[in-house]
Amino acid sequence: QIQGEVRIPRSTGTAEYRGVLGTLSTMVRTEGPRSLYSGLAAGLQRQMSFASIRIGLYDSVKQLYTPKGAESTGLAARVLAGCTTGAVAVACAQPTDVVKQGWGTHPGCSEGGCATIPDATPPRHAGTLPNIARNAIVNCGELVTYDLIKDTLLRAQLMSDNIPCHFVAAFGAGFCATVVASPVDVVKTRYMNAGPGQYRNALSCLLALLMQDGLTGFYKGFVPSFLRLGSWNVVMFISYEQLQRAVALARPALS
Repeated sequence: QIQGEVRIPRSTGTAEYRGVLGTLSTMVRTEGPRSLYSGLAAGLQRQMSFASIRIGLYDSVKQLYTPKGAESTGLAARVLAGCTTGAVAVACAQPTDVVKQGWGTHPGCSEGGCATIPDATPPRHAGTLPNIARNAIVNCGELVTYDLIKDTLLRAQLMSDNIPCHFVAAFGAGFCATVVASPVDVVKTRYMNAGPGQYRNALSCLLALLMQDGLTGFYKGFVPSFLRLGSWNVVMFISYEQLQRAVALARPALS
């Protein structure tokens, strides 16, 4: 809503929605704590089908782009791997992304699932190209930046390969991902939630947003986007590193 994909009044009855913390407190007060987890099932479906592909394949694809005999993986190989896995993942998970976007706004969606999406809304493949562009950029911003920050910290011997190091690298990755992805994220969200015939394509949506709100329009909702991506990256990378270590320790025992 903050990104402006749906125009809603800033107040409903006596409820006031001001800023991130104000919105959170108002939702808890007027709708209960469960409202903060509205659409959790749709979010889990999307992340399980999307994140597992882009994160699980990243290291393998990165090795494919690395020249044989190279001592380390270069920046170009990391960027190509991030773009590739991000594009493949969103191409597979696009239907779940559209369902997540429509959660709670269409009568066919409820906590039990999205059985139907009305014909008046974009189909489940709507916005596939801008969604691929957005998630390829986010994937590079997250995975590549995390790789580079972590490697820099370890090579400079500023930190050891432990949870504090993973936290710092993940926090920086979340910020960089928000900076580079916010413009295309805003366009993607607007385009996927647009009415029939409102925009000819993603480019016309971008131009309309630029004419209407200027360059600052591309960074609507930056703070809540960073809070989401930052916290997501911290939890995801720390969990991922610990799972990797657990699997590495378990392999000798299994063999």
